[in-house]
Order: sequence, then C-alpha cells, then structure tokens
Amino acid sequence: MSSSYLPATTDSIAQALEAKAPAEAISILYRVLENPSSSSEALRIKEQAITNLSDLLRQENRAEDLRNLLTQLRPFFSLIPKAKTAKIVRGIIDTVAKIPGTSDLQISLCKEMVQWTRAEKRTFLRQRVEARLASLLMENKEYSEALNLLSGLIKEVRRLDDKLLLVDIDLLESKLHFSLRNLPKAKASLTAARTAANAIYVPPAQQGTIDLQSGILHAEEKDYKTAYSYFFEAFEAFNALEDPRAVFSLKYMLLCKIMVNQADDVAGIISSKAGLQYVGPELDAMKAVADAYSKRSLKLFESALRDFKAQLEEDPIVHRHLSSLYDTLLEQNLCRLIEPFSRVEIAHIAELIELPVDHVEKKLSQMILDKKFAGTLDQGAGCLVIFDDPKTDAIYPATLETISNIGKVVDSLYVRSAKIMA
Repeated sequence: MSSSYLPATTDSIAQALEAKAPAEAISILYRVLENPSSSSEALRIKEQAITNLSDLLRQENRAEDLRNLLTQLRPFFSLIPKAKTAKIVRGIIDTVAKIPGTSDLQISLCKEMVQWTRAEKRTFLRQRVEARLASLLMENKEYSEALNLLSGLIKEVRRLDDKLLLVDIDLLESKLHFSLRNLPKAKASLTAARTAANAIYVPPAQQGTIDLQSGILHAEEKDYKTAYSYFFEAFEAFNALEDPRAVFSLKYMLLCKIMVNQADDVAGIISSKAGLQYVGPELDAMKAVADAYSKRSLKLFESALRDFKAQLEEDPIVHRHLSSLYDTLLEQNLCRLIEPFSRVEIAHIAELIELPVDHVEKKLSQMILDKKFAGTLDQGAGCLVIFDDPKTDAIYPATLETISNIGKVVDSLYVRSAKIMA
C-alpha cells in the first residue's frame, strides 16, 4: 500500500474499477481512504470506497484485512452520522461472514466491536453487534455463553422498546433453548417474538424465519399437520425472496408428510412447479426415505440413511424424527415376522429382515422390556421364545367392584341410621 493518498473523487473510484488486478484496485481504494479531507463530498466518496474495498477483499478471501479495515476506519466513523457508521460496521461483518471458515474470526471481531461501541457509547450499534455475536456463538455450539449474553440484552432492548431487534433476539433465544432441548422455554421465547412482530411491520424474510421455527417446535411435539402448514408458509416466503432456506422448509414439509403416513404425497410435491426449482440432494434424500417407508423396507431405509448421510444424519431436526420413524418401522416389521412362531432362531429373523443379528437381538430385548410382546431371549440357544398373551382373569376386577359396591351400601346405611338416631 502506497503512503501517498489519492483525492477522494469519483475519478479515483473509477480508476480502482478499471484496475486490471484486484491487488491494484485494493491499493488505490486504501489510498483514497487515507485522504484527510472531511468535506461532505469526500466522505460520500470514501463510503463508496469502503463498500468497493469490502467486496474486493471478500473476493480475495482476505478476512483478516477486513478485520483490520474496521480498526483503521474508527477515526473516520467519528466524522459521519452514527446511522451510517452502524450500516458500514454491520456491512463489513456481513462481508466477513461470506468468507468460508471464518466463524472464530467473526466472533473475535464482534467482541472487539462490542468493546469499541461501549467505549464510544453507541448503544444502537452495540445491541445489534451483540445479537450477531450471540447468533455466532450459537452456531459455534457455545450455548451457555450465548444465553448469558442474550439475557442481559433482552432486558435492555425491552426497556428501549425496539420491537424489530426484540423479534430478532426472542427468535434467537427460542433457537438456543431448542438446541438445549428446553422446549417450554423455546415456545415461550417464540410466543414473545410473535407478540413483538404483531406490533410492527416485519420483513418477509424475518416472518419466514418465525414460521420456520414455529414448524420445528410443532414437529417436536409430534403435531405434524400444524408443523406442515408453518413450513409451507416459510417456504412461500423464502421462495419469493429466493432465499437458500427455502429448500430446507420444503425438506421439512416432506418430512411431515412422511411422519403422518402420507409418504405417497412426497413425489407429487417434489414434481410440482415450486418443488422442481429445488431438485437436488436434499429432496432426493427425502424421496428415498418416502420410498422406503411406503414399501415398509428397513433395508431401503438404512440404504437412504447411508447414501444421504449429510442430508439426513447431519441435519439434527430430520435425524431426530427419522430415528423415531426407523424404530417404529423396525418394531412393526419384527412383530409381523415373529407372529407365526412360538420359538424361532434370532439368526433366522435377522435373515428375514436383512439386518445384523446383534442389532436385531438388541431391539427384541428392548421390545420385551417395553412390553411390546410377551417373550424371552434364550441366548444360550440363540433363540427367541414367544409366550401367548396371558389372558387377564376377570375374577379380580369383579371382586374389587363388588367390595366397592358393598362399601357404598354400608355408607348409605350408616347415613340413614344416623338420621333415625337423631
């Protein structure tokens, strides 16, 4: 970077745009920013230079330089309005986020900016940077630190009655509690976000995020029909905005269809006009699961889980529901297979169901303990012994009912005799 500065004019910006190499353009823009002029025109040109420089540094994946840029611009921020400062700071943080593998850098950058905003008493900007920091901590699975940060921030924002930021924070808190498996608090935070959202205009992307979170929480409570309608609302919002989250909303819609025994509808949704835009591994994974579920085939189910591990196993929401679906499917298949037998080799059942023997043995022992059927495992002989369902003897309930009725008669006679004696 040259020590001599360039005039803060449109010609300097044009010179940077015409530069053949990105390094040359970056050098020109740095020299424009070094210009000491503080006239309104020079400040406007510098703002344009910051935007262009941020884009160039992102294209070159120079995240550390973007971080240093924020530090270098601090004297400049004292010359421009606080609203413009907030816009530039948040813009540069967003630009760093677009560079892959920079989550730790983003966290340290946000912490630095929080300290600076506290020192400069820039409350509006600090609250937004803290909300962003909490979001990054959640993505980094540092849940307790994120919750501690949010708890103080929520009180402060409620006092200022900044509804739009409050929606963001409540929604983030709901996601945090859901990640910590605290469903009641996740629902409470989501309700608070909805209440705040009803009082103001909420951008479509934010409304889509609220609907997506609502669908996730309803699905967790096994209310898949309501969850489907929320996922559909979220999908429509994200689809209109061409937001990449649209494919996840569609994926969760298909999951709900499978969970309510409507797996046959999955192919129709994927082949619809909206579904065809998002054909790819995410939808292929759900189609494979739907096919396996329709055919009640555990082998196809396991094959789908293996082939689409990234889309199914590594998505915590899908994985949680498919685990329960797999267990249900396995239990149904095992009950159907052992029904004709009174004694059968475990190896034979494993062969019929096309699963490893130890896997089948473990599941059968679990089903016996859960009283799904009456039986015992003879591990010495490697057999499953199935008992007939014991018939409940009607004499005991009948005796208890008779004693109860006699008790009522005695009580009634006591009341009558008490009246006569009186």
